[in-house]
Amino acid sequence: MDKKKFNKENKLQLFQDQSIRTYWDEDKEKWYFSVHDIAQILTDSKDVKQYLKRMRSRDSALNSNWGTICTPLKMIAADGKMRKVQAADTEGVLRIIQSIPSPKAEPFKLWLAKVGYERIEETEDPELAFDRAMETYLAKGYSKEWINQRIKSIEVRKELTDEWNERGMKRGLEYAILTNELTKAWAGKDVKDYKKFKGLKKESLRDNMSNLELVLNMLAEASTTEISKEKQPKGLEENKGIARKGGTAAKKARLEIEKQTGKPIVTTKNAKPLLDKSDNKEIEIE
Repeated sequence: MDKKKFNKENKLQLFQDQSIRTYWDEDKEKWYFSVHDIAQILTDSKDVKQYLKRMRSRDSALNSNWGTICTPLKMIAADGKMRKVQAADTEGVLRIIQSIPSPKAEPFKLWLAKVGYERIEETEDPELAFDRAMETYLAKGYSKEWINQRIKSIEVRKELTDEWNERGMKRGLEYAILTNELTKAWAGKDVKDYKKFKGLKKESLRDNMSNLELVLNMLAEASTTEISKEKQPKGLEENKGIARKGGTAAKKARLEIEKQTGKPIVTTKNAKPLLDKSDNKEIEIE
C-alpha cells in the first residue's frame, strides 16, 4: 500500500505492532478508530464482521446503542481505496472493548476499573486529583516549576467556572464560548486557532503553554472572575463582554512584556518535541 496516500486525517496508528485506521474530525476535535481493526487485533478472528454481529447479539444494550456509538466513515481499505467502515470515538471504543471476551481485552478492562476507582476516590478527596496530576506531569518529564504553575492554573480555572455557574452559564457549550472570547482577547486567537497554531489536536492547550502563556491565561481568567463578581452580568452576551474585558487586561500585560523583551509570547512551541527528546529529563516550554 502506498503510504503517501495516507494524510493526517486518515493516518495509521500502531497498536501492539498492528495498525488501526483512524480519522480526525476537525469540527468535533475527535479521533475516530476503525472498529473492525480493533476487533481484529483483540480477537484474531478470521471473520471480524461475523464476530461483531455475534458480539452485538450477546450484548443487547450495546446493540441498541450501536448507531450512537458507531458512525460510518471513509477510511483507506487494504486495496488502497476509500471505503466506509464502522468507526467509534475513544469512549465508544472503550464501550465496545467491554463486550469483547478476549485475554487481549483484559488490560483495557482492568485499566477502566482502575480509572473508575480513582475517580470515585477523587470525588471523596479532591486533593488526590492534584496529587495524581503532579505525578502524571512528572512522569512525562515536565519541570517542577512548570507543574506548580499548571496546578495553580487549574485552581484559577475552577474559580472562574464556579463564577460562570453562579451567573447561570451552562457547562459545555456556553463555557466554551466564553473561554474562546477570553482567549481571543488576550492571545489574539480563539482556542481552536491557538491549538492549530501550536500543531495540536486533542492535546490540552494549557499543557503546551510556556510559563508566560500560562501566567497570562491565568491573569485573563482571574481578571474575568473578579470583574464578573463586581458587575454580576446576566445572560450569555453580558458574560461574553466580561470575558473580553478580562482577556483585554491580560492582553495589555502581554503587549508590554513583548515590548520590553522584543519577543512574542504566543508561539508555535509546544511540549511534544520536548517530550519526544526528553528521555525523562525535565521539560521547560521556553
